Amino acid sequence: MIPAVLDIASLEAGYRGGAFTPLDVAHALLARIAEGADQSVWISRRSDHDILAEARALTARGPSGALWGVPFAVKDNIDALGLPTTAACPAFAYQPEADAFAVANLKAEGALLIGKTNLDQFATGLNGTRSPYGAPRCVFNSDYVSGGSSSGSAVAVASGQVSFALGTDTAGSGRVPAAFNNIVGVKPTRGLISTTGVVPACRSLDCVTAFAVTVGDADRVRRVLQGDDPFDAYARAMTVRSLPLERFRFGVLAERDREFFGDHETGALYDAAIGRLEALGGAAVAIDYAPFRDCAALLYGGPWVAERLAAIETFFAQHAGEMNATVRDIIAGAQGVSAVEAFRGAYALEAFRKAAAREWAKADFLLLPTAPTIYSIDDMLGDPIALNANLGRYTNFVNLLDCCAIAIPAGFRQDGLPAGVTLIAPAFADDALAVIADRLHRAAPFGMGRDASATLPRESALAMESKTLIPIVVVGAHLTGMPLNHQLTDAGGVLIKTCRTAGDYRLFVLPDTTPPKPGLVREPGFAGMGLDVEVWGLSQAAFGAFVAAIPAPLGIGKIMLDDGAQASGFLCESYAVRDAQDITELGGWRAYIAAQSS
Repeated sequence: MIPAVLDIASLEAGYRGGAFTPLDVAHALLARIAEGADQSVWISRRSDHDILAEARALTARGPSGALWGVPFAVKDNIDALGLPTTAACPAFAYQPEADAFAVANLKAEGALLIGKTNLDQFATGLNGTRSPYGAPRCVFNSDYVSGGSSSGSAVAVASGQVSFALGTDTAGSGRVPAAFNNIVGVKPTRGLISTTGVVPACRSLDCVTAFAVTVGDADRVRRVLQGDDPFDAYARAMTVRSLPLERFRFGVLAERDREFFGDHETGALYDAAIGRLEALGGAAVAIDYAPFRDCAALLYGGPWVAERLAAIETFFAQHAGEMNATVRDIIAGAQGVSAVEAFRGAYALEAFRKAAAREWAKADFLLLPTAPTIYSIDDMLGDPIALNANLGRYTNFVNLLDCCAIAIPAGFRQDGLPAGVTLIAPAFADDALAVIADRLHRAAPFGMGRDASATLPRESALAMESKTLIPIVVVGAHLTGMPLNHQLTDAGGVLIKTCRTAGDYRLFVLPDTTPPKPGLVREPGFAGMGLDVEVWGLSQAAFGAFVAAIPAPLGIGKIMLDDGAQASGFLCESYAVRDAQDITELGGWRAYIAAQSS
């Protein structure tokens, strides 16, 4: 039987066990789509014949590719060969000559495209009502908005019509719909996924995003989507930024900055998520949200709205009367923006960036509400500008300040409507942020999509991370903030945790080393308190190259940690410390360096 919620782990388990094939899944999905109550999800779909023919070919070929037989949907501002791209504006429609870069990557890994999904026209909106193809509805209550602009993509995933879907995100479009449908939305670092073949909203800010029912699924899709694209001027290669996976600090809203527009239940769900993250080892730190909030106002109240006009300037001049009235009015507001205002906006952004940096110094990442509340479709249509702006209160700054973000479910109000929270980190922390987001998602049973009672699969982003990374214990110059730490981060290393060694280790200062380095030696029977260390994770290739470069008298051996676990790490040959200074009593290298500085 095909699962009601199509998480990738369950699909793959069914494929491996012979319970069903990609062809079986395709037949079931086509029936599910035909019977769906919300027919505004799709703008166009491939023919049943073509979907079944490809599914039959995938079945005959057998498992191949990271997403073999996994059905997906594409927001209809992203090109997919054979289907028109409309951006939810029939007058704008065209037939693409090739797949978008992101779609091509997915197909190359065996994913099965079902069709193109509805959106707020030209990706301008966070609510999902600004489309001539109808307004997709929240899967829990059809009177309420689905969130936008990636409305159809989120509903297709939450209702079990596909396993994952592509969206785009400029102001929060890959996150708000996730919150309103109890799913996950991964918004990667800007430029990490090419936007070749994507109709721009604000080209300098746009991101291709992934919706799925688990963090592991969405992050897996994100990794497939990444890749070098020489034809995208805004594409950037991954430069891994580490986050501590244990004893981390996360920024939260101070009481004065909390605004839920009277929705006290969503506020309480945010507080509960903070408590869960604290229980996972994090320390909540109140931040000043003002620079983030004021920066967010630039997106629609500053010159960046001119980018929306730049994307469709010729079309707008000729067909403005054929556009959604709200979208038309927003984009028309850019016609009076001058170059002087554009420069003033750029200056203001840099000022906000500097002010935000002071808050980032307090925390490793932020935990914010994804949206402060949810609105009915009738209310949204009655006040489309102000209520839409409310939805972006905690999302609009993210791309302007070059952050990555992952939106996850946070529970349900008493009326059954869902809410969400978003983890936000500086650029290129995508890998580590997924591990933390996955832990938080698993800390409470909110189900997956429309099935609020569904059990998340055992396989998690953290489990996948541990399978691919080899732990290494560092004790001295490779610690975070120390002179050689860059050798780990440059190699894609991820900080897994900070901890202590078992009590029978001594630490010495090695003479004549540049930069200064310690020597760690195990002395069985010595009853110490243990030494402060960090455990990092490296890929197999990076681990081999890293170890090969370690100079004598240092080497790699097994180190016993204070929790009884063992991991490979830096040890020193005993001859090198015979006359060296013993600093064991200081508790670690960082304390020694601090003592030397003082």
